[in-house]
Amino acid sequence: MKIMLSAGEVSGDLHGARIARAILSQAPSTVLVGFGGAEMEDAGVRLFANYESYNVMGVLEVLKNLPRIYRLLNLLTDAMRDEKPDLLVLIDYPDFNWRLAKRAKALGIPVFSYIPPSAWAWRKGRAAACANLAEEFVAIFPHELPVYEAAGANISFVGNPLVDTVKAELPERVARERFAFPEGSHGILLLPGSRRQEIEMLLPDMLQAARRLSVERPETKFYLPVAPGVDESALRAKIDAAGVPVTLTHEARYALMGLMDAAIATSGTVVMEAALMGLPCVVLYRFAPLNYFIGKLLVHIQSFSLPNILLGEPFETELLQDEVTPEAILRETLPLYRGEAHRHEVTAKLAEACRRLGPPGASGRVAEKILAAARRHISSNGDET
Repeated sequence: MKIMLSAGEVSGDLHGARIARAILSQAPSTVLVGFGGAEMEDAGVRLFANYESYNVMGVLEVLKNLPRIYRLLNLLTDAMRDEKPDLLVLIDYPDFNWRLAKRAKALGIPVFSYIPPSAWAWRKGRAAACANLAEEFVAIFPHELPVYEAAGANISFVGNPLVDTVKAELPERVARERFAFPEGSHGILLLPGSRRQEIEMLLPDMLQAARRLSVERPETKFYLPVAPGVDESALRAKIDAAGVPVTLTHEARYALMGLMDAAIATSGTVVMEAALMGLPCVVLYRFAPLNYFIGKLLVHIQSFSLPNILLGEPFETELLQDEVTPEAILRETLPLYRGEAHRHEVTAKLAEACRRLGPPGASGRVAEKILAAARRHISSNGDET
């Protein structure tokens, strides 16, 4: 049996690696090929291309890189034609992956979608288009199901893999020693994201807010975990320019989260990871002006932070576009320090949101569905499993 996986960014690479390991655990003879990154390669996937060469976001950035993106699409199409996988598994990365899905369907290769496009938030008609291309869908959040079910898709929610993976890597005592953060200290985590555009647009405001926090709460220590693939020298230059002491870290990110009072975070999966560690966030996002204008026309949602979406209420602070200022970040972070009543209220809501992610073992259950889909295709073609 041969299965092709396609994931085009950091989070997809991590999800793909978990799925790959689960597949090989359940069916060791399975051949895994595809498009992803180092995590997937380490998990046993033979890569045709690495996503790091194609990781762009935003309308203008994508337009500038269209020739390279189409060359990648052609490369993966040729790979499907040559390798003849029994199933193509799309892992997030929607704009590219669904173009690849059309090519797969034309070649007679069935498509399985893991983490389908967020049609619940925008472009609801996309759910129907995707349902015509993929035989099966698995979502990682329960609120994503209704719009796909209405479109006739075979979709399920079997839990979220973060429940298994987000655990403190070190005992608290060891973590305090490792990060020079003794009992009774106060700390704020800066989480600017992994994409260059996000870092450029949000880190300067985070750092200026940190500078103001260091005046209001001079005992505060600031930490910034360096995401894979991020230019550390560029981060250091921005930190030096801001004039605020920030410790860059490279390991035990979840253990560090467990020590902190709060985080100032770019919206994304990391906010949900923080929630699982009981860490409240001030959640930020800012688009390039053109992207924001287009987004306002297409996206109609009340919240963009995952914990808020899960509970259906804005209990965790969100600052969007022009709302992102050092003063606003300062104002919203101060009530999240340990000992503040508001922090207790927010962490209770975070725990409730996390319970909605389902039980442990999601990656194994997704792997079971992927293997069953591949076997159905093999059986329908009259081949041996």
